[in-house]
Amino acid sequence: MSMTASDVFALIEQERVRFVNLQFTDIVGMVKSVTIPAGQLHDSIEHGTWFDGSSIEGFARIAESDMLLQPELDTFRIIPWERGENTTARVICRVLMPDGQPFTGDPREVLLKVIDEAKQMDFDYYIGPELEFFLFVPNQNGQEPLPHDRGSYFDLSTDLASSVRKEMVNGLEAMGIDVEASHHEVAIGQHEIDFRYDQAVKTADNAVTFKYTLKAVAERHGLFATFMPKPIFGVNGSGMHCHQSLFHAGTNKNAFYDANDDYGLSETARHFIAGQLAHARGMTPILASLVNSYKRLVPGYEAPVYISWARANRSALIRVPKISPGKERSARIELRCPDPSSNPYLAFAVMLKAGLDGIKRQLPLPPPSEENLYHFTPQRLVETGVQQLPDSLDAAVTCLENDEVMHEALGDPLYDRFVEAKREEWKEYAMQVSQWELDRYLSIF
Repeated sequence: MSMTASDVFALIEQERVRFVNLQFTDIVGMVKSVTIPAGQLHDSIEHGTWFDGSSIEGFARIAESDMLLQPELDTFRIIPWERGENTTARVICRVLMPDGQPFTGDPREVLLKVIDEAKQMDFDYYIGPELEFFLFVPNQNGQEPLPHDRGSYFDLSTDLASSVRKEMVNGLEAMGIDVEASHHEVAIGQHEIDFRYDQAVKTADNAVTFKYTLKAVAERHGLFATFMPKPIFGVNGSGMHCHQSLFHAGTNKNAFYDANDDYGLSETARHFIAGQLAHARGMTPILASLVNSYKRLVPGYEAPVYISWARANRSALIRVPKISPGKERSARIELRCPDPSSNPYLAFAVMLKAGLDGIKRQLPLPPPSEENLYHFTPQRLVETGVQQLPDSLDAAVTCLENDEVMHEALGDPLYDRFVEAKREEWKEYAMQVSQWELDRYLSIF
């Protein structure tokens, strides 16, 4: 939806908007906001709004803390659960330095930079993420949070959240997100709502909006929604499978499709996949960014750990969905390792950067792995040359440090702060004493 300043001010008057949240994210994807009276928006559009970036995760040092927020008017939306006496809207902003230049440590700016690189290669990048989430009953009397229901995949009779999801869909559509479907997921208390794929920046904006909208709606029902990758031991975790395609810039022609290929893949698509496989280990800490993420990325569940590709094999890292006749425009690949705790701007940036590197270097695509890789012995994995994703955040950050292309994608300011933050997160986790350790060791040793 394209909006001009006139459109925005007309909507403000019509809806009697009192406040506007100027929104952006820090490096880990947490939404940050500066709230201004609606009457100040004109000045913000003309001159930007100053804020102190020194306290934002991954932003400026104290010596260079002054920054500007520049509203992107196409993202202006009325927040549906904040209508009334103090009706509030939100607008997503670019983060600028005092001289008006883009701040290279802004995650959204990182994605825009890689998008520009793709456009120089005559490509538009489209992506459709599938964000899974859990609904819990809030913690009471110090007890562990309880899943909201005991349902399973596509269940109806035991799905207590069907009406909650409908309200979530209404909230998402009010925020300008085109929802395609919703359903109960595999694990107890787990759900999925799918929205329409689009160009990467808009999709990342939508993914960020998606998360806080669902949290707000859940809270209105006395529940809380979490995008934590593995909140419950022994059941499936939450992923963010990402369907991706390149189109020739400014056209409706899918650059991934070739009718003469057995998998329907063009040479461009094959090089793109090869690039993502080549950089899979290096981009893992961006796509699975929490200590907890690696409790989802273990063999035996739906989350893939083997660096391979296939059509029907869901144990492979990248899957190539079958294309129906007449649906050539939907040719795409599905990357299955990301989880919804990741910062969508950074996740999409490194995914695109990896694929573009494969195209630039014309990397050859290894043969597909159509067998269930979870049944492979360690010896068979070595014989077939199939590598695994790193098994911890610590190992993943080391892989990132060894990948120059991923470093280039993030840029120096954000890369340095991200590595520092994740090393600190791992160090803090490694020093913790868990209940599992107490139960296992305390009375024995």
